[in-house]
Amino acid sequence: MEINNIKLSIVTPYGTIFDGEVKSVDLPGAEGDFGVLPGHCDFLSLLRVGVIDIHKLDGTSELVAINWGYAKVSKSNVDILANGAVAIIGDNDSKISKAIEDAKSLLEEAASDKALVSSVLHKIETNAKSVL
Repeated sequence: MEINNIKLSIVTPYGTIFDGEVKSVDLPGAEGDFGVLPGHCDFLSLLRVGVIDIHKLDGTSELVAINWGYAKVSKSNVDILANGAVAIIGDNDSKISKAIEDAKSLLEEAASDKALVSSVLHKIETNAKSVL
């Protein structure tokens, strides 16, 4: 049986951030960013401060900033447990701007490396236009 989609779940201690079927997902692994497509081999990974880039079935993308967490990957599932996360979504610029500010606060609390935080924020701001 061919697997065409991945079931993605992103959960924090405060609740579910995302739960649904996706085409693929890019994750900020502790050893470097990596992508997951359907049929990926099973493994566990520590996640660092960064952005989860979700490639949805309708061709759009959604961004989720995380401070750190763990990912459990299997052929048809990606389960992420994050300590803190902010979804960069919205139907107008003010909602996205608020989400970016929330993500900035989360990232600055999690990392003392200002270059890393700046790099992640640049990625969020550059790609935020695609979620509109």
